[in-house]
Amino acid sequence: MKRISLLGSTGSIGQNTLEVVRQHRERFEIVGLAAGSNVDEMIRQVEEFQPKIVSMATKEAADQVRQSVSGSTRITYGNEGLEEVATHVDAVFVVSAIVGSRGLPATLAAIRAGKTIGLANKETLVMGGSIVMKEAERAGVDILPIDSEHSAIFQCLQGERLDSVKRLILTASGGAFRDWTREQLAKATREEALNHPNWSMGEKITIDSATMMNKGLEVIEAHWLFGLPYDQIDVVIHPESIVHSLVEYHDGALLAELGTPDMKVPIQYALSWPERLPLSTPSLDLAMLGSLHFRPPDFERFPCLKMAYEAGRTGGTTPTVLNAANEEAVARFLAGGVSFLAIEEIIAEVLSRHTNHPDPSLEDLYEADRWAREMAKQCRIYAV
Repeated sequence: MKRISLLGSTGSIGQNTLEVVRQHRERFEIVGLAAGSNVDEMIRQVEEFQPKIVSMATKEAADQVRQSVSGSTRITYGNEGLEEVATHVDAVFVVSAIVGSRGLPATLAAIRAGKTIGLANKETLVMGGSIVMKEAERAGVDILPIDSEHSAIFQCLQGERLDSVKRLILTASGGAFRDWTREQLAKATREEALNHPNWSMGEKITIDSATMMNKGLEVIEAHWLFGLPYDQIDVVIHPESIVHSLVEYHDGALLAELGTPDMKVPIQYALSWPERLPLSTPSLDLAMLGSLHFRPPDFERFPCLKMAYEAGRTGGTTPTVLNAANEEAVARFLAGGVSFLAIEEIIAEVLSRHTNHPDPSLEDLYEADRWAREMAKQCRIYAV
């Protein structure tokens, strides 16, 4: 029985993780759940899974959950509560699916407590990849990827030597605007940006997909997960989202992982690795699919991808600033305060003001994150 703490349980990844647990009750048990402010969903989850500990973002949300559930579940809140869930003594595996930079402290705490990590929070490695990977090595714990692209690469690397790899190829759907012109993008609405053609995801990651920043963050994540330089990490636009990513070896062989767009597959692989368990998910019918398409990314139409590559190569505090500025810019767009193209303009402006710290401590990263958020909020000239 693998006992799991799930950070971000009410989000898309969290709910898919719970569906995997439902299909394998004999193999997996939920020990802890953490979420933001979705009280109603958390109440349903507590009643079904009877975890030992639950954390909500605020005291108010925690009090509402406490008043509505029966049993002996401990209810807590805030960053301290999140870390309590991540480090609970009974959990051996922590799924880190909190959206954004909030996932970093809790994931680090789980690593230091010796937990195996199923990582769906790419911002953890974008912000603090060097520190996180050093802590994981020191603690002797595995970080297993849950993002579909990184899971695909991880699967294609099984049984292979990393020094045999020529390059990693991350596939990208291109998001809601993959065929739009810059003129069209200038008029893009919130509703249009949230209309992802292939995946059902949360709002923030869907907007990141539309700007291509999500793929840029995944490039940085791949660098840290697999230890390859950025010159060996490529991106290709693949509208069907059937090939989830590829690995090219020095002998010219390309290994790819294919499947329907279903996040339960990479989630379950992380939970069951090195085993494969049955999963109730549609099989891929290649004959019915007929054809697959690929094209290079357009760095001019989608400069966020270019900025992510540059930030990754610069290193230090620059990826932290990139991520924080992006989170604030996306939040402003979702709130209706700025246009779609203002997202990239805000990020570029904040990066231009930043003085990089090449070898930051964890405190330096938190300060860079705080500074970048404040700068992004002050870019008033981009208001609609």
